[in-house]
Amino acid sequence: MERRKTFMGKIDVATKQYMSHKNVIADAFNFYVYDGAQMIKPERLQKIDTVEFMMPYGNDAKAAVQKMRDNLMIWESVTDGNAVYVVLGTENQDKIHYAMAVKNMLYDALQYAKQVEEAKKSYRDKNKTADIKLNSEEFLSGFRKEDKLMPVVTLVIYFGDKSWDGAKSVHDMFCVDDEQILKYVPDYKINLIEPIKVSDSEYEKFKTDLGSVLQFIKHQSDDDGRWIKGKRRFQNVEKEAVELINMITGANIAGKEKDEVVDVCRAWENSMKNAKDEGQIEGKIEAYIDCNMTIPEIAKKVSKPEEYVREVVKKLSVVSQ
Repeated sequence: MERRKTFMGKIDVATKQYMSHKNVIADAFNFYVYDGAQMIKPERLQKIDTVEFMMPYGNDAKAAVQKMRDNLMIWESVTDGNAVYVVLGTENQDKIHYAMAVKNMLYDALQYAKQVEEAKKSYRDKNKTADIKLNSEEFLSGFRKEDKLMPVVTLVIYFGDKSWDGAKSVHDMFCVDDEQILKYVPDYKINLIEPIKVSDSEYEKFKTDLGSVLQFIKHQSDDDGRWIKGKRRFQNVEKEAVELINMITGANIAGKEKDEVVDVCRAWENSMKNAKDEGQIEGKIEAYIDCNMTIPEIAKKVSKPEEYVREVVKKLSVVSQ
């Protein structure tokens, strides 16, 4: 169990690192929000602190609780000559999170609270120098009537090949379905990229190897590699993306060490061929065992070392138990 947790931790770190690249985050949001149109430019993104604080309330309140988001950036957009800012966040999941709607809702609320707190602090500092004065209502909230918040958009990137069978909104998590009550309860829906729900043609809308990673995850359990043939994007996949594919799917795609990109098409076809050849050899060994042949005799027959034959025999004996 501890080993599994460590491995899952490595995937979490790897996906955070991969999604921290500005061009990858821009690609994810352009795909999801703008149907692949290049509206969000990487050079217009600025990384910001991913730590949020949940402030306690009441007489028994203890220290603030620290929450860490996966990735968070501010996007500066220009509309009608004016700069408009939007906070873009990603949450990366290799497993389904059944309370994702509540988790994201909390993160977004904390980000809005942080913006209000920063406005309050700025006015408090300015008041010391008499640069600005707040009326009684503004002083109460620390927020002026004309102040505006930056919208927060959180996108969940699911690095799994199953259908997301968890709730996709807070309303989906409730134990009541009384519409009269629910219409007074604000809903919160998650934004989700789900590999299995994206058609192969839609993957062409991705401009980075994020699309290649997610499409490979979608097809990782396919019996053959027909889905990948003729797809030019897989002929030049960056090594970081290939390493992420290998880690998440258990594939063994290898390229030349000096190369910056990998021909995944060829590597995947070769690995499937090798797996097929390996399976044929194991089938022969199993047949020779049934004929009561010795390890040395079998090794000679299949042109493999005796140690290899022993490992196969051991594996076959475990399967048959």
